[in-house]
Amino acid sequence: MLKAIEIMKKDVITVPPDMTVEELGRLFIEKDISGAPVVDSEGKLLGIVTENDLIERNKRLHIPTVLRLFDAFIPIEGADMVEKEIKRMSATVVSEICTKEVITINEDTSLEEIATIMSEKKVHLLPVIKAGKIVGIVGKHEVIKGIAGEGHHQQS
Repeated sequence: MLKAIEIMKKDVITVPPDMTVEELGRLFIEKDISGAPVVDSEGKLLGIVTENDLIERNKRLHIPTVLRLFDAFIPIEGADMVEKEIKRMSATVVSEICTKEVITINEDTSLEEIATIMSEKKVHLLPVIKAGKIVGIVGKHEVIKGIAGEGHHQQS
């Protein structure tokens, strides 16, 4: 069974928390990547930001936050969620749209475990951590290549 170290991309493109959302979008296009770990100046992992975060930021808001009744404004259920959505949509830097709870793996994590995490947790980009530092990254593309490669070896 293949392990993360055998399929991970070693040249990890990371982004700082203060990078603008526009710069991030350009980076994704230029480097043809779907996401990047967010790290501080020491290389400490702070979060992860993906294409989905950019898309979420740009969607239309269509949830009424308050119900107007006889000129009194009554907040409706989920108003704090709407507040978060508004903040997200007006976000200008990576730290405002990235996911802070990052699921990470290590070099010995098996391809099977990686596929399971991606499927169950609905995450498609897993930083590989060794001694507190990012040493690689595994995305859906790497998993598919790993599966295809492994299937090929079994035939020969």
